[in-house]
Amino acid sequence: MSTLRFQALKDAADRKPVKFEETDKKSVIFGSNVFNDKAMRQFLTPDAYKGVKDAIQHGTKIDRKLADYIAMGMKEWAVAKGVTHYTHWFQPLTGTTAEKHDAFFETSYDGSDPLEKFGGGQLVQQEPDASSFPNGGIRNTFEARGYTAWDPTSPAFIFGTTLCIPTVFISYTGEALDYKTPLLRALNAVDEAATEVCKYFDKNVKKVTATLGWEQEYFLVDSSLANSRPDLLLTGRTLLGHTSAKGQQLDDHYFGSIPSRALNFMRELEEECMYLGIPVKTRHNEVAPNQFELAPIFEETNLAVDHNSLLMDVMSKVAERHDFKVLFHEKPFKGVNGSGKHNNWSLATDTGVNLLSPGKTPMSNLQFLSFFINTIKAVQEYEELLRASIATASNDHRLGANEAPPAIISVFIGAQLTKVLEELEGVTKGKLSPEEKTDLKLNVVGKIPDVLLDNTDRNRTSPFAFTGNKFEFRAVGSSANCANAMTTLNSIVAKQLKEFKKEVDTLIEKKDLKKDEAIFNVLREYIKQTKNILFEGDGYSDAWEKEAKKRGLSNHKTTPAALKAKVSKKALELFHDLNVMNHVEVEARYEIELEEYTKKIQIEGRVLGDIARNHVIPTAIRYQNTLIENVRGLKEIFGKDFEKIAKEQIFLIKEISAHIEGINTNVEAMTEARKKANALTDAQKMAEAYCDKVKPYFEIIREHCDKLELLVDDEIWTLTKYRELLFTR
Repeated sequence: MSTLRFQALKDAADRKPVKFEETDKKSVIFGSNVFNDKAMRQFLTPDAYKGVKDAIQHGTKIDRKLADYIAMGMKEWAVAKGVTHYTHWFQPLTGTTAEKHDAFFETSYDGSDPLEKFGGGQLVQQEPDASSFPNGGIRNTFEARGYTAWDPTSPAFIFGTTLCIPTVFISYTGEALDYKTPLLRALNAVDEAATEVCKYFDKNVKKVTATLGWEQEYFLVDSSLANSRPDLLLTGRTLLGHTSAKGQQLDDHYFGSIPSRALNFMRELEEECMYLGIPVKTRHNEVAPNQFELAPIFEETNLAVDHNSLLMDVMSKVAERHDFKVLFHEKPFKGVNGSGKHNNWSLATDTGVNLLSPGKTPMSNLQFLSFFINTIKAVQEYEELLRASIATASNDHRLGANEAPPAIISVFIGAQLTKVLEELEGVTKGKLSPEEKTDLKLNVVGKIPDVLLDNTDRNRTSPFAFTGNKFEFRAVGSSANCANAMTTLNSIVAKQLKEFKKEVDTLIEKKDLKKDEAIFNVLREYIKQTKNILFEGDGYSDAWEKEAKKRGLSNHKTTPAALKAKVSKKALELFHDLNVMNHVEVEARYEIELEEYTKKIQIEGRVLGDIARNHVIPTAIRYQNTLIENVRGLKEIFGKDFEKIAKEQIFLIKEISAHIEGINTNVEAMTEARKKANALTDAQKMAEAYCDKVKPYFEIIREHCDKLELLVDDEIWTLTKYRELLFTR
């Protein structure tokens, strides 16, 4: 097996950057494989074009006759580009995308006159087999029917020779079986709630759109090296391996010169993204060796989520062509930074205003403060649910370690905005005097743009930070579908804005306050109520953990503990009242996420046991036998003095035996703990058992294996080492 490692190292060392030349300027090819507005104008009839635009902008339903015309135009566009198949492209609760390809080909009943066909029925709805997708008990295994339905708000695109049509995925009884459906409902809820609040400031606002700009972090590892590690292939992370002597201590990788092979991969990836209309803009080295980041321009949230899901698929395919494996796992390597997917979120009106960016007048700044403070209030009220939205087995490894935010959800706004809120806290209760109004508008609200201009504070340990014109939800994991976090965030903000509107209207109607007086009064109370969630300090410190507990903030360090918030009465009411998810859908997702957690830990445990016993122990024994032969030889030469001369070898023999015993004993104990956990029937209890009883053995077994890695001859060690995985470029 050690030959596999050294062959992999030779293959990696012999690699040359794969040659790549851009076909044209980005501005020329951008969106050319997307059925976007330009393509629709060219290939659709005026009525069909209007039908799609009305569906996108107003949610108008598309009738069957119109769907036929749209399908005809879409097929004509796709076939002209060499497309042979189509698929409904959806996002089931597996965390990946799904697709079933059908050809644009049909024959008549007698087999004659074959033709290329694609109608409105095939565009609007399909019926994939739903039996093998996670459903959380919504349907029985023998009930296979599920439906995909076209989402016209996310344009169809061509990938390879396939027309991909973004769709929702629902059960036979209408419950959502995907990430997109609840997200669309949450976006609709925040649109309605935010539009109503906007009318306090601008009657012309008809629609508010949630925007998202994600930052995708990832590792690139040579494919031969990755293939030599069973743990990387099967779990996405290294379950053992001693840390490299040189890691990220020198900070010499961050923003450094991008290695040639990685750069050519990025260039080809960016071109693929341009064709697919994914507006990627930024690329750079991240902190850890062989870690990188890619970020796009902001987009409407639903489209941004689709683009990120598509991007991860494209990245893996392009990486293969460059002899890389992309690692999206949140913590593939111990001792260096993990990977996140920062979600930069804001709200924008159809009049072109970013609601989380201050304006040039006191009134526009009061609008900014209203949305800014309401977002903080939403996080204050639902911090446990927000934590649950990013809870996974892989993200548990990352939170609270090496620059990732902690498991405690708090909001960072910077010293200057904190000062603004403190001044607003002193607003008089009830009606305001003309002097106080003037002072507020000129000296507090009016100066916000200047404050933000100088507000360069940035807290890397904050999970939810305001960064000038947006909130950055930094706790989202790199492998996650952004829809989970975005559904929750947009839902809680929608709920809070509805409450805000109700309170302001009550003060106007019952207390005879003017609009701005009512808004100031409500915001003042919110500022008082949200002090516990605001934190400007070091999120990693023990002091913050103690302080957070005093403030009543949750600190769920594991997924089984965090997920309970998803089925709390408060969460069930939130999603139900906003028509985002009914109780059955919420509880199903809870079951699915618990089951996913359990299975991932179960797989990791089995893989670790296999590697420890079938790779590490045999290699250690082989080296131990070499030492034993050496000691025998010394005994033959030196006789009774051999023990003194062979002292170090004998010590090594004993030390290796101790580690072998430690591995065997703990693998046996871990297997027994797994058996006991598997006997449980309650999903929550099973997940807790895997978390509390099985997973603790991982570190113990790893410790023994990693010690052996340092003791055993490098020439016979079978597993590719950290220094090789992280520094082979």
